[in-house]
Amino acid sequence: MRKLLLVSSNTIHTYKYLQLVEDYFDEILVITNQKSTDYDYPTVELSFNLKIKNLFSTVKEIKKQIDLFQPSIIHVHQANSYAFYTFLAHKKSIVPTVLTAWGSDVLLLPKSSFLLKKMVQFNLRNADFLTSDSTFMAAEMKKLATLKSEILIANFGIDVTPIACEKENIIYSNRLHKKLYRVDKIIEAFARFKENKERKDWRLVVAATGTETENLKDKTNKLGLTDAVEFVGWIQKEDNEKWYSKAKIWVSIPESDATSISLLEAMACGCIPIVSDLPANREWIEPGINGIVVEDLECDFMSDALELNQTTAIDRNKQRITDDGTKDSNRTKFLQLYQRILKKW
Repeated sequence: MRKLLLVSSNTIHTYKYLQLVEDYFDEILVITNQKSTDYDYPTVELSFNLKIKNLFSTVKEIKKQIDLFQPSIIHVHQANSYAFYTFLAHKKSIVPTVLTAWGSDVLLLPKSSFLLKKMVQFNLRNADFLTSDSTFMAAEMKKLATLKSEILIANFGIDVTPIACEKENIIYSNRLHKKLYRVDKIIEAFARFKENKERKDWRLVVAATGTETENLKDKTNKLGLTDAVEFVGWIQKEDNEKWYSKAKIWVSIPESDATSISLLEAMACGCIPIVSDLPANREWIEPGINGIVVEDLECDFMSDALELNQTTAIDRNKQRITDDGTKDSNRTKFLQLYQRILKKW
């Protein structure tokens, strides 16, 4: 009997991953910070805050669940406190472990403090197998923890269905409204884009919400863009697909990122992607060919997207997603890893 113990935070990414691999296992147990109201997996709720008491209570409970559930594989998502407490609890267990690092775990967390860097290094060194969604982040993982073993490159695959409709003069942005994602710079760039009088009918559609939402709306008003920028808030999957399918351009320029699922969804739906100059983005976007990589945030990078050969860019993007971005292609990668682990153990 194949049994998976998955430890991760209560986010949509966690459950998208479970849906990717659940058919391979006879039983699944999730240990997380809060039980999902949308997904019905057997779940144990624990605190993963970095507090002294959790070094005892959380670790003790994870150890108890390992002993009771007797998993074939323990798979931890995020190389932060979720992995830290799990690997402390796993010390005397022989169950093989997989750690999937997410972007901020490796790219941001180690830079925030010496102790957090040590924690991430501990996590990476204590996993039997590691996965990353980009070759760049895998290289950073190896550098951070002086690792020599191979790291599986795989993402969770996209779950998007393009809608058959005519493309409109829409630029779409759907990343969170946090300073990290620099949505303010997208609005400023749209103001420059609109200086061309021939673009009166172009609209910027801004989805999602966050701590910066009101500031972004204020900026829009101050730039005189109220009639051209539409804030659609937190939207459901169907509406997200609608905007991808209608938009000619999709833009995301965060300060730091691993492989963005939103980027892959936009590529699959025929948008011309505009992305920040990050190594993970350059693994998917060839500047001037299938998208725009922004090196200067103050330039008119939205106009640059119109200069591309649209047909070539769209065809290349859709083929790339077929090869490396679908659920089927990535499910195969993860299941092959599990099969290799179970054969070895």
